[in-house]
Amino acid sequence: MLSVETLADDVLIPDYDRSRLRARILHIGFGAFHRAHQAVCADRLAREQHSDWGYIECAINLHSTSHLMASLRQQDYLYTVTEMADSGKTSRAVGVITAAVNARTDGIDAVIAAMCQPEIAIVSMTVTEKGYCHHPATGQLNLEHPAIQHDIAHPDAPQSLPGVILAAVKRRRDGGLPPFSVMSCDNMSENGHVTRNVILQLAEKQDAGLADYIRHHLTFPSTMVDRIVPAMTQEALDALGEKLGCYDPVAVQCEPFFQWVIEDNFVNGRPAWEKAGAELVDDVLPFEEMKLRMLNGSHSFLAYLGYLAGYQHISDCMEDDDFLRAARTLMLAEQAPTLRTKEIDLVAYADSLIARYQNRAIKHRTWQIAADGTQKLPQRWLDSIRWHLAHHSRFDLLALGVAGWIRYVGGVDEQGNPIEINDPLKEALAQRVSESAEGEARIAALLSLKKVFGDDLPANTQFTARVLDFYQQLLRSGAKETVKQLIASY
Repeated sequence: MLSVETLADDVLIPDYDRSRLRARILHIGFGAFHRAHQAVCADRLAREQHSDWGYIECAINLHSTSHLMASLRQQDYLYTVTEMADSGKTSRAVGVITAAVNARTDGIDAVIAAMCQPEIAIVSMTVTEKGYCHHPATGQLNLEHPAIQHDIAHPDAPQSLPGVILAAVKRRRDGGLPPFSVMSCDNMSENGHVTRNVILQLAEKQDAGLADYIRHHLTFPSTMVDRIVPAMTQEALDALGEKLGCYDPVAVQCEPFFQWVIEDNFVNGRPAWEKAGAELVDDVLPFEEMKLRMLNGSHSFLAYLGYLAGYQHISDCMEDDDFLRAARTLMLAEQAPTLRTKEIDLVAYADSLIARYQNRAIKHRTWQIAADGTQKLPQRWLDSIRWHLAHHSRFDLLALGVAGWIRYVGGVDEQGNPIEINDPLKEALAQRVSESAEGEARIAALLSLKKVFGDDLPANTQFTARVLDFYQQLLRSGAKETVKQLIASY
């Protein structure tokens, strides 16, 4: 088990007085990305700027395991982050966490009580797109979601992210405590607006007065986050233990690159994140779109087509020149024209992304990136496709991506092996696959998911025809040959 005394000499340990930390940020979602990103930023501030902003970590997914939280407590809230590059590894112990609460073991009321500690100024979250209980195509609250229906009927015993935040806001208001800012750190376009939408729309169903209070007193800053953080495996944890000098079950690995763009809109103060590498701006949207479409969009393309081609990791895809060229062309020819960024060298940005993808020390699995596709496609691909349709421009690589996703969620790879589909609409996808014949019927069945594709794209014959053409080519020739033929035409 990890402790400062058991760590190897070359691991950077907290050199600040941890007892000075004040629990001023509560974070929901103790996943690998948060541990390698926002918490590291706070650790840098504590180390370099004597910041006293500490974190309370919360998990509200009642179905998740609790071993990470339990291990974190046993390690005095310390864990390690190791940056992986082809040139070597560097590790640090992060010490800015002051407490941890798990809804599964401690109860949901303990989470709400933690959010109501007087000094909490920011509630942040990394719960993935599906945690917002919204329609990805519109950004609006999904009133049919079982957790939302429960929270409308039982607001004091919530199950959803919006419901838990609402319960805390109400308790703080009634207790005369100051409001907090709610900050999404998930990969969604306009994530602050989505968060505000779902919380306000649920509040309207519960208590119109509470909704009015939120409009006037809370802020929902948008953010853009970027760092490649592969999911940890037991093999990776065991190997890392040799470098660290001890076994750390909460450890994460990541690339050296770090970016965090934050809308400077906080109601009750914030850390000096800009002193630890973050960018504070008035409008995050151009940065969000650039990252979601160029990085995440190409990542999803490589995930589906790469998995079908037999590539386990993104770095494996980069060793195939056709896939490398396809990813870069997707970024610059089909995604970059749709962006509203100004004074940013998008060619240099694309080249930097390719260099990051080529990092062999990062084992970022295509299967991991392929998860939750129904939540990711609208902002990563579909909004760009709509732009191209409106501008009568080419979107073949994007259409191939959609075809690749349809081929992937069919559940069987090119060798006839089953694919484990991880998606909140897994059952709906499986039903459409089982009830449709291969080919045109399969395309129509999956594109009919209005929560993903809306009404416009399934009705657009240019879009559906391109997707069908590429899907049939994938069935005939396979992913490698289809990518090769398409990229040769650019």
